[in-house]
Amino acid sequence: MDFDRTVAPGGYAWWYLDALDPQGRFGLAIIGFVGSVFSPYYAHARRRSEAADPLEHCAINVGLYLPQRHCWSMTERGRSSVFRSPSLLAVGPSAMHWDGKGLRIDIDEICAPFPSRIRGTVRLYPQVSCDRDFALEPSGGHRWRPFAPLADVEVDLSSPQLRWRGTGYFDSNIGDTPLEQAFTNWQWTRAHLSGTHTAVAYDAQPRQGPQTALTLRFGRDGVAMTNCARPQTQLARSAWGLDRSVAVDEGTIPQIVRSLESGPFYARSLLRVNLQGSQTLAVHETLSLERFAAPWVQAMLPFRMPRAVWKAQPRVDAGAVPAR
Repeated sequence: MDFDRTVAPGGYAWWYLDALDPQGRFGLAIIGFVGSVFSPYYAHARRRSEAADPLEHCAINVGLYLPQRHCWSMTERGRSSVFRSPSLLAVGPSAMHWDGKGLRIDIDEICAPFPSRIRGTVRLYPQVSCDRDFALEPSGGHRWRPFAPLADVEVDLSSPQLRWRGTGYFDSNIGDTPLEQAFTNWQWTRAHLSGTHTAVAYDAQPRQGPQTALTLRFGRDGVAMTNCARPQTQLARSAWGLDRSVAVDEGTIPQIVRSLESGPFYARSLLRVNLQGSQTLAVHETLSLERFAAPWVQAMLPFRMPRAVWKAQPRVDAGAVPAR
């Protein structure tokens, strides 16, 4: 899993999981960050020095989506609270651990801006795997790997008390330079099709070079098949006025079922779409790096992304070592 991969000064690596229950009532997104790309503290450190240390800006972000409310946590911690090995990323009291067959995530986080606790365990078991990297811009300095385009997910939380099973997705991104220096925006969608097939669309606009438009279908053999690019259908703007679009089958209209996250520069949504002949639920995200870099947005972020100023001793396994 390479949780201990080298991350360039000013760069980043993240590991992303999302999951839905079969009816779409419950949802979950978890991201482990080394060099937290959306951190106002990391952005400030990069303005002071191009050699900003990504290990001083790590977090395990959790978004939990319940029928009546959402829970959000993203506490940033420095290298003294980070342990890494090839199979483990531990940040404070939370950790991601890959055992060769599946991913276990132990969560113990405090929500913001209204404090409450998210605690429990999430397990992911890939049904479909992919070992290929995809470049997101011409230089190849920003790469994406969809480790498990389709997976079974088990959620077992003690706070709030919640247990469910569903389908999920797991990928990773790594970049050698700050995200906002490389891109202006992107749209991303993943949807479970019939059987063991998953469709993923990644449309990114680099600051230099042509748009990256990946339209992929993953099957049981893990091979990604590039389909013909299709026109984007505009969705309603987010509550913060972000443009959103998605590619769907010709003659069909996508529906926004639910807003999962809505912020000044990022929105995550649950859609109902017709895609490659299947009607299905899709997880969609839109990201504006122009908005992220705006001073008024940077001033707001600490209220949602607090930074721990004390050392939190992570839970680790025998193979883990302190971040270095």
